[in-house]
Amino acid sequence: MDKIARSLGTHDGSFHADEVVACALLLLFNLIDMDKIVRTRDEERLEQCEYVCDVGGVYDKQTKRFDHHQAEYSGLLSSAGMIWLYLKEEGVADQGLYDFFNHALILGVDAHDTGLSPQIDGLCTFSHVISNFLPPEYDPPPQEQARAFFSALEFARGHLQRLKERYRAIFRAREKMQKAMETGREYLLLDEALPWLENFFALGGERHSALFLVMPVGGHWKLRALPPTLLRRMEVRSFLPEEWAGLHDKELRRASGIPGAIFCHKGRFTSVWETKEDALKALEIVLKRRS
Repeated sequence: MDKIARSLGTHDGSFHADEVVACALLLLFNLIDMDKIVRTRDEERLEQCEYVCDVGGVYDKQTKRFDHHQAEYSGLLSSAGMIWLYLKEEGVADQGLYDFFNHALILGVDAHDTGLSPQIDGLCTFSHVISNFLPPEYDPPPQEQARAFFSALEFARGHLQRLKERYRAIFRAREKMQKAMETGREYLLLDEALPWLENFFALGGERHSALFLVMPVGGHWKLRALPPTLLRRMEVRSFLPEEWAGLHDKELRRASGIPGAIFCHKGRFTSVWETKEDALKALEIVLKRRS
């Protein structure tokens, strides 16, 4: 039976984040058409589709079949992870983008769908958001399910598009971060606002000597304590002074002795100053206290 080019088949009825994200990935990289997505369990109709995901009981990249429900499959991927791995192996996504999407979204979607993600009260994941597109009725009419699926799909495609654009922006700034890191100082000095966190650790930041970052932001300058690792991003290698914690304007100017003081977070991980010179004065104070 001839395949319909740029078509995709997935199951009808209730939907989950994994097949929604799988479809969105193929749309994002222009491999399928929205009007050629078929929601069915009819084997003859699925056989006509170029891609099939989350239905059919087959995982075979050669024939573009991506299901994980069959007993023969014992891996940790859902249809989202299967499609994403396929796109990397086909050269559609490079290793950097593959890793970025995995850590930003795909691993969590896979873990939720395969039952490995912890269910924590009050924690709303991307998979929970997609589930909320489902009609509130327990057994809604098929046409209502279809409308909900395509609404969720548009949402997921938009989210993936923004992630892709964010990755490109991060990647474009990597060379400038590399130059800032080559100084080997106890701080990084950037003369423009850049996406620094991911680049710092992608370039070996865990082993770098820097403790602080100085960078312009919102018309002012910030002095920010660096985290030890990307996964421990809520921690810092060295705190800002305790007596600055939570202070604003006059209070911070009085405590620091710096005329351009604006704000220091009560967590002592970041602070804001009027000028570059003010931020560097604050940095000097912090480093002297460490010596």
